[in-house]
Amino acid sequence: MDLGLANATAAVVGGSRGMGLATARCLAEDGARVAVIGRTQAVLDSAVEDLTGRGSPDAVGLAVDIGDAEQVTTAFAELGERWGGELNVLINTVGPGAAGNFEQLSDEQWLQSVEDGVLGMVRCVRTALPLLRKAEWARIVNFSAHSTQRQSVMLPAYTAAKSMLTSVSKNLSLLLAKDEILVNVVSPGSIASESLVGWAKSVDVDGNDPYALMQAIDKHFGHPAHMPRAGLPEEIGPVAAFLASRRNSYMTGANINVDGGSDFT
Repeated sequence: MDLGLANATAAVVGGSRGMGLATARCLAEDGARVAVIGRTQAVLDSAVEDLTGRGSPDAVGLAVDIGDAEQVTTAFAELGERWGGELNVLINTVGPGAAGNFEQLSDEQWLQSVEDGVLGMVRCVRTALPLLRKAEWARIVNFSAHSTQRQSVMLPAYTAAKSMLTSVSKNLSLLLAKDEILVNVVSPGSIASESLVGWAKSVDVDGNDPYALMQAIDKHFGHPAHMPRAGLPEEIGPVAAFLASRRNSYMTGANINVDGGSDFT
């Protein structure tokens, strides 16, 4: 499907790996000019080479700590200069959080979960809004998590932060509807991301085997999907890319589950 992204400008925060990179690849394959934002320049450079090879003109990687408001401002100012002061798409995929049950987590871990899971997105959206408003059309897609609807006792801080992100996104969809800037949320289930594969290794499970990974998730977190395997990052990318595209012309304020089947309500 032609998503109408040819020559559109798109920034993917956390786009140098995992679900962020999978999403950036979908945008690139449709001809968007993609900026990936992350912490490590070498990883960003590799992603840019990949995206350029997939058809993204003017792909760029920006090393940014989104916990630093000044760095965020500088990055989007650079994109504004590069792309004529306009931005069509902003996708926020970052948001790790501390694992541990309620009694194990410190105040610092709770605060860091909010910083990582919510405030980074807030800074990016706030800074990008003038560029988004100037564009002929614009979309925002934020990544939440299935645990906001299906709790795990080992993820209270992470889940609380993602719940805040979902709520803020809903509020943004209301605020920006008059500008016809559509704001939606993707809630991945158990996806074989780099972090989840790394966790699997720590419990002696081959995280690259999606069936073994789902069994480990069931054992340790009680979050089995209806399907017997974990999902893959490339199964998230097309969903986020559609929400970010001109093809999505009337969906806003939605929270889309991509989870392999669950008991969500």
